[in-house]
Amino acid sequence: MAAYRRWVSVLCCLSLLGSFASASTISLPSDSRKVSLTLYYESLCPYSANFIVNYLPKLFNEDLISIVDLRLVPWGNAKLKGNDTFDCQHGPTECLLNTVEACAIDAWPKLNDHFPFIYCVENLELERKPLEWESCFKKLGLESKPVNDCYNSGRGQKLDLQYAAETSALEPPHTYVPWVVVDGQPLYEDYENYISYVCKAYKGANMPKACSGLTFNQIYNRKTIHPVCYKEIPPSTLSSRTISTVMSWIQKIVTSM
Repeated sequence: MAAYRRWVSVLCCLSLLGSFASASTISLPSDSRKVSLTLYYESLCPYSANFIVNYLPKLFNEDLISIVDLRLVPWGNAKLKGNDTFDCQHGPTECLLNTVEACAIDAWPKLNDHFPFIYCVENLELERKPLEWESCFKKLGLESKPVNDCYNSGRGQKLDLQYAAETSALEPPHTYVPWVVVDGQPLYEDYENYISYVCKAYKGANMPKACSGLTFNQIYNRKTIHPVCYKEIPPSTLSSRTISTVMSWIQKIVTSM
C-alpha cells in the first residue's frame, strides 16, 4: 500500500508537469490583461497545502492560466523575533520548508519550474511526510544544488525577510492562511472559490473557456467558509472553529469511504 501511494504521488507530479507543458503553449490575446493572484501561506498549514495541491492546479486546466499572474509567498503566520530571526507557527520544520520553497522560487523564477516542486512538497505535508521533501528533486528530475546553495548561503534567510515584509504590509492585514488575494482584494474564507473571482476580475476581450460556465452573481451570494490556520485565534470563535474543523474532517472521512 505504501509503495502504491508513492507511485500515485509521483504520477500526480508528472501529470502536473504535463499540464504545465500544455499551458506553456497557450498564447495570450494581445488585448488581455492578466489578473494578479497571490497566495500568502505557510508550508505546514494543512489548509495551505490542501489549497496548493487540490485547488491551484485547476489554473492549468484548459486556458485559465493564460490570464493569471500567480505568485506564491511562503511566510504566513511566522513571527519576527529580532536580529533577523523568527519563529514559525508549526515549528522549525515549517521554517525549514518555508525557506526551501522560497529558494525554489528564487532558483527557478518561472512558474512552470517552481510550482511542481512546491506542489510536491505540499503533497508530502498532506501525506504527513514533510521531512521527505528532498525526494521531490528525484521525482521531478530537478537538480538540488540551486536550492541547497540558496539555503546554506544565507540567501534563503534574506528571501524569508523579504516575504515577511511583504506579508506584514498587507492591507487589510492578513489574519490567517491561506490568504488569497485577487487584484489586491483578499478573498477571506471564500478562497477556494478563487476561480470565480479571477474570471470576474478579468477585463480582456477573450474570456477563457474555464470562465464560461460561471455565474458571477453567485460569488457574493453563496460564499462558503473554508478552514484556515489563524494567526491569532480569537477566543470567542475558538469553540465554533474547533467544531467546524472536526465536522470538516468527519465529512472527508465519510466521503472517502
